[in-house]
Amino acid sequence: MSTDDAFADAYRAHYWAVSRFVARRLDGQAHEVEEVVAEVFSIAWRRRADLPDAPLPWLYGVARNCLANTVRGLGRYRRLLHRLGNHETAHRRQTVDSPDTERPGSWVHEALTRLSPADQEVLRLTAWEELTIDELAVTLGCGQSAAAMRLHRARARLRTQIDRMQMTVSARAGGDGNE
Repeated sequence: MSTDDAFADAYRAHYWAVSRFVARRLDGQAHEVEEVVAEVFSIAWRRRADLPDAPLPWLYGVARNCLANTVRGLGRYRRLLHRLGNHETAHRRQTVDSPDTERPGSWVHEALTRLSPADQEVLRLTAWEELTIDELAVTLGCGQSAAAMRLHRARARLRTQIDRMQMTVSARAGGDGNE
């Protein structure tokens, strides 16, 4: 199979997986998702001779780098808007959900946000993207043992955060009945 055919197969097979991967990390900013995915496959095209037999973890690794560049660019854009102070985006009114509009499973997301970005990414790659340890290692650019250890430690830290949250809820519930 030629490198062009290998790229075409990878594109057809993994376009939507890469799109979902990027969308989960950009919080629904559709035009930015499309730009990042286009950049991922542009890089894959330029490096089509380097595509591995199982390209999805490699594509996720490329997507992580493209996302990092995009997030840095968005940060610069927000700082510029703040300095300008008169752009419509800078003056957009913020609405706040009422406290009783908690989404199902939001406690898991809250526990996840209490972890480091590296721990969050390892857990997302294995839970959302359903990567194996071998694929996780390729995506992170490390060995299998290091990937397994990162995942083990991230899971332990997540468990600790969940336990802390449960203790806080239990303490509040116990405190209300004694007053």
